[in-house]
Amino acid sequence: MAEPRWLDDEEMRAWEAFLAATALLNRRIEQQLKDEAHLSHTQYEVLVRLARAPGNELRMTELSAALFTSKSGLTYQIDQLAKAGFVRRSPSPDDPRGIVATLTPAGRRKLEAAAPGHVALVRDLLIDVLTPAQRKAIADGLGEVATRLRGI
Repeated sequence: MAEPRWLDDEEMRAWEAFLAATALLNRRIEQQLKDEAHLSHTQYEVLVRLARAPGNELRMTELSAALFTSKSGLTYQIDQLAKAGFVRRSPSPDDPRGIVATLTPAGRRKLEAAAPGHVALVRDLLIDVLTPAQRKAIADGLGEVATRLRGI
């Protein structure tokens, strides 16, 4: 068995910084959305994806892929959003086996109310901390990681 390619000091520094930043950022975003909008981060992202989709609707499979979440986890979040009146579920007109999630007018209002605080926090904790070159490097680098993981 070949010896593992251990991380050198700089590689370890990058890995540990990534772990710390993502955990802390996710925790703060989750808390802000819960406190101010009474939404989970996943619920907020569902509303965003639906608002940006043609006709404010997406098939559940497309939504699950876009959010990088399990179908069961997404179903739970959609059920919660539907109970609150922010999303409607219906059979797909193209495939009766498929389910479509649609943003309701109440869901759009909820998103519009939640977005300013969310964007301000993302800007404060990430965007405005970095220089344009750092933002580009992160976007390029993590984009490559995401592309590789999508192919696995």
